[in-house]
Amino acid sequence: MLVSPFGIRSMNRRQQLEKELSQANERIKELVKREERVRIARDLHDTLGHTLSLIILKSQLVEKMTTKDPQRAQNEAREIYQTSRAALRQVRELVSDMRAITVAEELTEVAEILQVANIKLEIEGDARLEDVALLTQNIISLCIKEGTTNIVKHSQATHCRISITRTDRKITVQIEDNGIGPAQQDQEGIRYGNGLNGMCERLSLIEGSLSVATSARQGTTMTITVPQIIKEREDGETA
Repeated sequence: MLVSPFGIRSMNRRQQLEKELSQANERIKELVKREERVRIARDLHDTLGHTLSLIILKSQLVEKMTTKDPQRAQNEAREIYQTSRAALRQVRELVSDMRAITVAEELTEVAEILQVANIKLEIEGDARLEDVALLTQNIISLCIKEGTTNIVKHSQATHCRISITRTDRKITVQIEDNGIGPAQQDQEGIRYGNGLNGMCERLSLIEGSLSVATSARQGTTMTITVPQIIKEREDGETA
């Protein structure tokens, strides 16, 4: 009789703690989602700010060149259109799922795909890319995905090497294979298909670039170069 009340109180206390724990977990999930949204918004501001500034400058140039050099004005207007469409598409992709994949996460998926395709993967460098904007990592990740997908589909390679180097000014990612090279190639060099053109469009959002070199004996080397983004601190200093 004496023990029973204590047992009931203990059970009630346990149920109360379990309820509070469940509520705390839900709160943590909401905070994580909120932080993720804030981070993506900050990265959009840091990286797409360069693209929007470029569009503004080109728009001003078009206005000045309309009467002086109509042909150049037309070319600049066409570049503005292409850049704007690429930027809009990237924003939609990010906002659609509110989560961008990091380079380290993408390499984990790439390793699984290449293993299934019996292609040995070698990774060099630090894939964590600490302090690099999430949008920049997302674009690099999408390029890595496209590059390795091409290797699996077309290269007939048995080995793939992905190297990542980082300096104060730029990030360089090289994707190399020992396959037969891209199928879309003529006497003038490699003809970019939809995949490579899509990579170039994505990289242009962050002022990055893509180059592809191929050799019948050494396979294909794809080089992705992205400048480091300089962020402004609240005190006005650059980081």
